[in-house]
Amino acid sequence: MYRCATTLGGVCEYLSDADIIAFDFETAPNEAYRGEAKAALDAHKSHICGISFSVWAGSAMYVPLAHRAGENATEQGAIWEWLTANVFHNPDIIKVAHNLAFEAMFLYAKGIILQAPCYDTIAAAQMTLKNNTTFRKLSDSGLKTLVAGLLETTLPTFEEVTNGLAFDELNPQDEETIRYACADADNALQLYQMFNNWFDRFLPKHRIIVEQVESPTAVYTGIMKYNGLLVDAELMRKKQAEAEAALVKLREDIAFMIGDVNIGANASTSAFKKYLYEDLKLPVFKVTAKYQEAMDDEALVLLKEWCEENRPELIQLFKLVQEYRRWGKTKSTFIDGYLSHINAATGRIHPDLMPLATETGRFASRNPNLQNAPRAGSEDTGIRNFFIAPPGKILLALDFSQIELRVGAFYCRDKKMLETYRTGGDIHAQTTAVIYHISFEQAADKNAEFYKERRTIAKNCNFGTFFGLFAKGLQRTLKFKAGLNTSLEECESIIANLKAGYPALAEWQTTTKKRAVANKYTETWLGRRRYLPGIASQDWSKKSYSERCALNTPIQGTAADILKLALGRIIAGLPDRLWLRPLLQIHDELVFEVPEDKVSEAITFVKSCMEVQPFDDFDIPILAETAVGIRFGEMKELEVTP
Repeated sequence: MYRCATTLGGVCEYLSDADIIAFDFETAPNEAYRGEAKAALDAHKSHICGISFSVWAGSAMYVPLAHRAGENATEQGAIWEWLTANVFHNPDIIKVAHNLAFEAMFLYAKGIILQAPCYDTIAAAQMTLKNNTTFRKLSDSGLKTLVAGLLETTLPTFEEVTNGLAFDELNPQDEETIRYACADADNALQLYQMFNNWFDRFLPKHRIIVEQVESPTAVYTGIMKYNGLLVDAELMRKKQAEAEAALVKLREDIAFMIGDVNIGANASTSAFKKYLYEDLKLPVFKVTAKYQEAMDDEALVLLKEWCEENRPELIQLFKLVQEYRRWGKTKSTFIDGYLSHINAATGRIHPDLMPLATETGRFASRNPNLQNAPRAGSEDTGIRNFFIAPPGKILLALDFSQIELRVGAFYCRDKKMLETYRTGGDIHAQTTAVIYHISFEQAADKNAEFYKERRTIAKNCNFGTFFGLFAKGLQRTLKFKAGLNTSLEECESIIANLKAGYPALAEWQTTTKKRAVANKYTETWLGRRRYLPGIASQDWSKKSYSERCALNTPIQGTAADILKLALGRIIAGLPDRLWLRPLLQIHDELVFEVPEDKVSEAITFVKSCMEVQPFDDFDIPILAETAVGIRFGEMKELEVTP
């Protein structure tokens, strides 16, 4: 039974006695963007033209708000006020939506922060199994796909219903308009019930994760999407010109050495490979999965090193090619790519952040990918300086300190690791001292030369040891990430020293791998499951990969869960702090935009959300380090007194 309501009384009558309410927004472009494709999906270029609600299966109500035909709801201010207090902020009502981030984004545009309890059926879909050992991906979790596959109902497409019109051009009293709008809320409610029945039968912990972790995270994701990051377009265009000039000069220098061989945009053309391997007869050190000569960065490094011993006249060629590639990636990915995603309505970049795009539960980013924006100091262009705070505001970043190693210490219960973290020690600095043969004091000095670069390598060693990295793998990491030619024996010694220093680590690794073999899956502490069908394989590479996943997922996944739990606490406090604007999540770091006079208040609040004990069993202190700046690439760390 679907119907249309145009009065506050009609809305109240339908919703007042419900304790679970599914809802869905219909949106339409603002006048300036009527001709722009997908403008209706952008909360800066469109508006809510109607809301559908469902409180029991087969029933729904559509409330038209901004249609250009037919009759819209009266008393709209009163309706929004009632919905905010009695639905969106109500702690006693479960709010259900499919793709909750989208609805949360449009609510945030109206100054409304959706509060728990809430439930995102698109997150629930991704936490349920598609087959015996594979969870659904985002691409499997669209509403029409799920409804067709699980509810055995075919929904009409938007194009079929609108016939080229925007949704607000349809008459909201028309039966087909009502049916289309109401079906989304109704089906979301039915999926909520179906998924919870599945969770209760097969994976109860996943229901808890969806309700308490992923759904509040979806709200936070929608808010980040809405806010985006302000960019310095003038600086980006200046760097674009520099990159173009550098590439022209490098192509000329390379052509002077190799003639008219076509190197393409990335110096990996078949013509260039033929020149290196056939004309110059250089040795092949690496091949692709199809057994073709590789031309990735690692292959170039190996060729350059061989030439240093055997063909010194070619060293300059490989230096030029490496530089050409670096500039090419900088220009295509971080300059041209970012420029193409600047929103004309805001002057900001609003990336798609996906909380369930990885099997460990970590975020991923696309359109563009801001997760891989190089850190300050790791490249010369200053990519992160493209992102700035507006006048009167400042960027604030809080980063979990060594969260994965803290989680690792929690799991393996090594006494030395536990003591180190409980007394404010620094495991990464200890490892840095071992690798680079420097004192602990120098390794821990944040102002020391190469501090960040060395610490990054130390992190790789620590994480690699936790996740079962072999000596050859460590050797490759040190070689291609740090430029260190460390012998295999020395790498074996580093791993042995780390394991000897933390004796409970090896025992935990052995026990965890055995458990994964028995169960054919691994889990985070909260119960986020990852199946490992290759763990018992006779193929060494498949088995080895699965064993690394068995060690990696509990640590990296639990760290991701801890961060997402913090996002839920931030959401709970945002209605009283609308000046605090979440912008971005990068691995273990949260980035905000705040008024200059609110920095201290913001730090106190966010740290209280991040550093709280995440769940009852976790008995290791958590620390969030703080940095501020006008430009994201020039953030300065702050020492915050407890």
